[in-house]
Amino acid sequence: MGPTAVGKTALSIELAKHFKTSIVSADSRQCFRELNIAVAKPTATQLLQVKHYFINTHSIHEEMSAAVFEQYSLKAVQEIFQTNRLVLMVGGTGLYIKAFCEGLDEIPPIPVSVTESIRSSYKSNGITWLQNEIKKGDPDYYNNGEVQNPQRLMRALEVKIATGQSIRKFQEGGKQKRNFEIIKIGLDLPRQELYNRINQRVDEMMREGLMDEVKSLHSFRNLNALQTVGYTELYEYLDEKIPLNKAIENIKKNTRHYAKRQLTWFRKDKSIHWFNGIDFNQIINQLQKLVQ
Repeated sequence: MGPTAVGKTALSIELAKHFKTSIVSADSRQCFRELNIAVAKPTATQLLQVKHYFINTHSIHEEMSAAVFEQYSLKAVQEIFQTNRLVLMVGGTGLYIKAFCEGLDEIPPIPVSVTESIRSSYKSNGITWLQNEIKKGDPDYYNNGEVQNPQRLMRALEVKIATGQSIRKFQEGGKQKRNFEIIKIGLDLPRQELYNRINQRVDEMMREGLMDEVKSLHSFRNLNALQTVGYTELYEYLDEKIPLNKAIENIKKNTRHYAKRQLTWFRKDKSIHWFNGIDFNQIINQLQKLVQ
């Protein structure tokens, strides 16, 4: 696990080949078949090298959540365990990883009146209103959650209003006991190096055709899956709200902010073995000791 653009995908491919096993992706966007460039999905060549689970498995028209991922991933690892004693899970969606490792508490039903009121206010006042409401009512989520995603913000707000508790309380879960051992490896880089990689990745995405991908999904732009960095900024450009260079700079800025929130989330987990840099041999040596 680790922030976006740190090098998880390339390293995971090498680790999977070394241990002759498969990979379960823990990314809340790479599972969607219609999304490719903006979500930094593994290339077709990489997907041929190692079998991946939770990549291209769902449509943007399907509802996706940490609870769905928990059930999918538990079934996937049990399947892999039939032929291999080791499974690799790779990704940057902290809540999905937490759901897999520990489980989640069930959120009580939300009154329809609360949901409808929030959605109506959002439609009238926009995402800034949502962000301000969350900042006031649920600062824990505001500091660590997906604050550019209106669907996630509305969900957090309705839970807070309906239960009086932060959605984070339910996401902490009851720490269910799994029937396998979990070893957590965290990847990080010096901050400026990471930010440089993010900026370079965005430029490369634009060269690879991100604009065409965004245009092809225009009719689905209001779906939750499309409330994602890389898409929302370019839709602002296409709506003639901002110039293209500003949209690209916003993608870079919002991706850097996302990476910072990812690290804040992961740093709370003291069981993670951290590596500052992507040194394959060092990580292999450490893993060999841990899995003996």
